[in-house]
Amino acid sequence: MKYGFVFPGGGADTPQGQAKTALEFGIAAEKAGWDAYFMWEGVWNLDPWIALTSVAMRTERIRLGTLLTPASRRRPWKLAAEIATLDQLSDGRAILSVGLGAIDTGFDNFGEETDKRLRAELLDEAIDIIAGLWAGQPFNYSGKHYRVKETTFLPPDPPVQKPRIPIWCVGVWPRMKSMQRVLRCDGLLPAYKAKSGPVTDINPDHLREMKAYVDENRSLISPFDIIMEGTTPGDDPTAALAKVQPWQEAGATWWIESPWDLGDLEKVMERLKQGPPRESR
Repeated sequence: MKYGFVFPGGGADTPQGQAKTALEFGIAAEKAGWDAYFMWEGVWNLDPWIALTSVAMRTERIRLGTLLTPASRRRPWKLAAEIATLDQLSDGRAILSVGLGAIDTGFDNFGEETDKRLRAELLDEAIDIIAGLWAGQPFNYSGKHYRVKETTFLPPDPPVQKPRIPIWCVGVWPRMKSMQRVLRCDGLLPAYKAKSGPVTDINPDHLREMKAYVDENRSLISPFDIIMEGTTPGDDPTAALAKVQPWQEAGATWWIESPWDLGDLEKVMERLKQGPPRESR
């Protein structure tokens, strides 16, 4: 099991501001033994890829990515270039997490697409284009929403990671369109939705079913991760491990500590410095 930590945002009221606060947290995350450091990506907020690049320049080991990027509101080629640049500068430590995103984070305010079906179509095409561009030229694409023609004008260097930078994607069980999208990616961010009602929390049995589906149907040769989010008590390693263990037994390979509700960044930093819930702590 590997462990990541999400920076929940905020920090504008700190003396150094949000950008330098995010950098401070990223450096501290590596020192505390976390395996990855993540930032969320909104419509109008601190740019995560620039902030993560600053962390890359001050760290050596920790992996860096978003949790998550709403790809429907990004130009796929611009997003592909940003992440590939981070991957090069970090010597192969970038991760891209994608999903539809939460429209209540400013989509309507800025005229972004809010229709769920269209956002899903844009996400599907974005995944294809990003993966295709990372694979190198020649690359052409003709979709419903995007057209890409092969270019020889100063193409960037390919990513460091092989076969490619990992793409983690939200998958909603048992929604087959959503799960088929996951099969084209390198990691699963799991959710559950019954036949009627909203998306809800999953349980370990759901996760086992999702893992079995992926194992049976995925044909890509790249490694595949299953990522769970939650919170653990940093001052009680036994209780923390007890919370993570059922998910690990169900097939999860990553636990992402996600202190979205702590509010006070001092408390968030305190939890970060306590480190991940490893048995060897």
